Amino acid sequence: MTEPAQPSAPETEAPPEVRLAEAGQWTLMRRRFRRHKLAVVSLWLLFGMYLLAAFCEFVSPYAPDTRNIRYLWGGPQRVRFVRPDGRFAPRPFVHGYRRADLEDTWSVALEPDPARIYEVRFFVRGEPYRMWGLWETDRHLFGVRGADGQPGFIHLLGTDRQGRDMFTRVLYGARISLTIGLVGVAMTFVLGVVIGGIAGYAGGVTDLVVQRIMEVLQSVPSLPLWMGLSAALPATWSGVRVYFGVTIILGIIGWTGLARIVRGKFLALREEDYIVAARLLGASRGRVVFRHMLPGFMSHIITAMTLSIPGMILGETALSFLGIGLRPPVVSWGVLLQQAQNTSAMVLMPWLLIPGLFVVLTVLAFNLVGDGLRDAADPYN
Repeated sequence: MTEPAQPSAPETEAPPEVRLAEAGQWTLMRRRFRRHKLAVVSLWLLFGMYLLAAFCEFVSPYAPDTRNIRYLWGGPQRVRFVRPDGRFAPRPFVHGYRRADLEDTWSVALEPDPARIYEVRFFVRGEPYRMWGLWETDRHLFGVRGADGQPGFIHLLGTDRQGRDMFTRVLYGARISLTIGLVGVAMTFVLGVVIGGIAGYAGGVTDLVVQRIMEVLQSVPSLPLWMGLSAALPATWSGVRVYFGVTIILGIIGWTGLARIVRGKFLALREEDYIVAARLLGASRGRVVFRHMLPGFMSHIITAMTLSIPGMILGETALSFLGIGLRPPVVSWGVLLQQAQNTSAMVLMPWLLIPGLFVVLTVLAFNLVGDGLRDAADPYN
């Protein structure tokens, strides 16, 4: 007679020390990165900025070239919640503006008109546009409408000298300025890994030649080199061609730093026991490099790429600000900052410097994320 089977003891969860010891490299990096609060906040900030840039047609109330001749060089409009009579408004609203003659300076200025109230409404119909160039729609995230049903206008960040909405143009400029860093870093990754890997793995004369090339490129000041190469772009090129031309220039110049990192790692790893064993077992060079060497320091490569994105964004902004990078009608943060090149514009219309604030926030956020990734990738942290 067989004995009844004994119920198995319930499996107990492994203690945290055991789970931490068995965790992989990426799991450990993720845990360390979460402890860096500023890096986490910066990562969410960058995610929000890229999200707004991706859906800029829907989020912005106007097209980037739409002009409001009633509000030329107008300042940012304040969203209000309390009516002039002191009552709480059921919907947020903005005031319309009227022109006022200043007797002391004999000039004309814009001042809020409390009699004109434009209510802010969401998911309204406005100017038609093609979302991502695929389908046409006229639905916008927000817009305004007068109390009598008449259309009004809202400019959260003011307008430029031609009456174009700065909020809309900043969002459209974010799409160019933020993506040019990613595309440039992608080129930097390919060139840096390939050239640095060849130099570190082959060694000898190949390493010597690659080292001299990198030293020559790094000895030339970046800004004059960018200016010279960007000035060589034909003036008849379209905005798309200029965009890719500037991206290629930034990628060609920025690969040397990553190539040095990859070269140093390859020199340190090629004599390791598991690399030598892989070669003795007949593994090809490609398998040794991509299967055994690159995964060992991929986290360091990601960190270096994250820290190089701000340099790409600043390079495009500087070139466009000087008028030798992207040119109108292309909208980028550097192109928008061209309007703030003189002192009078900065004094009388400080809102024209708002694209520069977005550049500062983006560069600072990328640097903080890069610092968090660098600390997370440190095995001794």
